[in-house]
Amino acid sequence: MRCLVVEDDPDLRRQLEQALSDAGYAVDIAADGEEGHFLGDTEPYDAVVLDLGLPVMDGVTVLERWRKAGLKTPVLILTARDRWSEKVAGFDAGADDYLTKPFHIEELLARLRALVRRAAGHASPALECGNLRLDPRAQRASLNGDPVKLTSHELRLLTYMIHHSGRVVPRTELIEHIYDQDFDRDSNTIEVFIGRLRKKIGSDRIVTVRGLGYQLVDPDQASA
Repeated sequence: MRCLVVEDDPDLRRQLEQALSDAGYAVDIAADGEEGHFLGDTEPYDAVVLDLGLPVMDGVTVLERWRKAGLKTPVLILTARDRWSEKVAGFDAGADDYLTKPFHIEELLARLRALVRRAAGHASPALECGNLRLDPRAQRASLNGDPVKLTSHELRLLTYMIHHSGRVVPRTELIEHIYDQDFDRDSNTIEVFIGRLRKKIGSDRIVTVRGLGYQLVDPDQASA
C-alpha cells in the first residue's frame, strides 16, 4: 500500500515517514501544498496524510482541487488543536477523517488502516480470502491458522492484493502501489514476488489472467 504525506514540519514529516514505512507502507513525502498537490494529482495513492497549514498552497485548497478533479483517495487531515474551524473547512473540502496536533502515531496508523479498509469495501479489521488471513496492524499473514513468513515487499504485495481480492489487478497497478516514487521500479520484480508468494500461500491462490494481470482467489470457492 502506498501513502503520501504532505507536512511542512521537517521533524514531524520524518517521524511520519518512518512510522508509515515501519507499518508497511511505501511512502512519498511533500513539504508544501504545491508539491503535495502535484504528487496527489499525478501518482496513485491508497491514502494521504495532509496538513492544512501548509506553505505555498494551503491544505484546504489542495484538497478542494483534488476532489474537483475527481480524486477519491482517502485523505486524513492534520489540524492545530485550537483551530476547530480548520476541521470544518477540511471536511467541507472532502476530507475523510482528521487528527489534531499533537497526536499519537498509533492512532494515526489505526485511522489510516480504517480509511484504506473502508475504501476497499472491507468492514472487518482482519482481511481474509478463504483460509488466508492478514492482520494489517500486526503485519502478519496466516494460512489455515499457521503463520506465513513474508518479506516486507511480499507483505506489501499481499496486502494490496487481499484488499482487492477477486478483482484482476494489472501488473502496472501493483507496481504503482507497492513502490514509492524514488524506487527503481522493474516490472519483472513483480513476477518474482508473485512467484515467491505462490510458494508460500499456494500456487492456486494467485491466478494469472494473461494480458490483464493477477487475481487473488479462494481456491475452495473457485473449484466449487
